Amino acid sequence: MNSKNYNRNNRKFIQGLRSFKDILPLKIKKIINKKGQIYSETLDNWRNFVGNDLFNISFPKSYKNENKIQSSCLTVMVKRGNEVNFEYSKNIVIEKINSFFGFEAVKSIKLVSFEEISEKFIEKQSLDNVTKNKYKKQISGIKNEKIKNSLSELSRVYKKR
Repeated sequence: MNSKNYNRNNRKFIQGLRSFKDILPLKIKKIINKKGQIYSETLDNWRNFVGNDLFNISFPKSYKNENKIQSSCLTVMVKRGNEVNFEYSKNIVIEKINSFFGFEAVKSIKLVSFEEISEKFIEKQSLDNVTKNKYKKQISGIKNEKIKNSLSELSRVYKKR
């Protein structure tokens, strides 16, 4: 790669391929270096930080960097009912993250719980919505209840196979 200095414009032009980092404006570079690197590295190494048991019930949602008002905080989504398990190991996770980065990247962890969709609910919905909507309208137009029930039962059996 050749670099040329032009005295008239006081600009430095680089000839050849440029890295993506060199193309970005300065403000965006600062944001990526501060927030983006810590959050992306945390996502990549989350299993190492928390272990296999907590990895199945949690994942990092966002990272807020330190400013004059607040300290740096990592927001973690945890399945409902497992907040206590994560709360007990929160200090260990913070120590592992900070030792990985080599400086105090995270001072606190904020937990946010979420509801997991149960498999029983999904199975119940799939059984109720076996036939397509256009066939449901046609079946509901039938006046005889026995024929209506037998057609819906036939569609359920056909869908299972």
